[in-house]
Amino acid sequence: MTDPLYGEDDDANTPLTDEERGQLIPTYITLRRELNEAELVNILAATRWVSGRKRDILDDGFLRQLHKRMFNQVWRWAGIYRTTARNIGMDAWRIAVEVRQLVDDVRFQIDHQTFEPDEIAVRFAHRLVSIHPFPNGNGRHSRLAGDLLAVQLGQPPFSWGRINLVDPGETRKAYINALQCADRHDIQPLLGFARL
Repeated sequence: MTDPLYGEDDDANTPLTDEERGQLIPTYITLRRELNEAELVNILAATRWVSGRKRDILDDGFLRQLHKRMFNQVWRWAGIYRTTARNIGMDAWRIAVEVRQLVDDVRFQIDHQTFEPDEIAVRFAHRLVSIHPFPNGNGRHSRLAGDLLAVQLGQPPFSWGRINLVDPGETRKAYINALQCADRHDIQPLLGFARL
């Protein structure tokens, strides 16, 4: 059984450019599972960091810092908006404006109670991953940001299917399907998946 480092066998994975791949920090990583483990350790450290501080989740600077904390031991580009095209997401030149617009829109939704708190947080996570601001790690970043917003709004963190969504499997397929429904303006499957 092969374990390719960059997971081209997963259609939902965001491919990295050769330059981005060259910015991998740990030199021992040659397999996908090693990369996943290194990223998970980094993400757990970021989760501890963020849980111990007061933060404004709806701030583009904080969102960049969060991504940096999640991946800075693995990737040199951690926390830096991408400058290259992707198979999904906004054009790279639109990212900074779109993220600022997102946080402004969510502040409005909160101030005017446009949706219930869970829906505000899930819509925030969905739109953030749709923008796809970073070279990689966008799903994990948007889910953690959604969790933080849910907590800020007085809700518990989401379960997001209760398993690691990086590895291919039925739960990841259900997550991707729920995201695609949300892309078509049907948020209900993603709302359900977030509390699965």
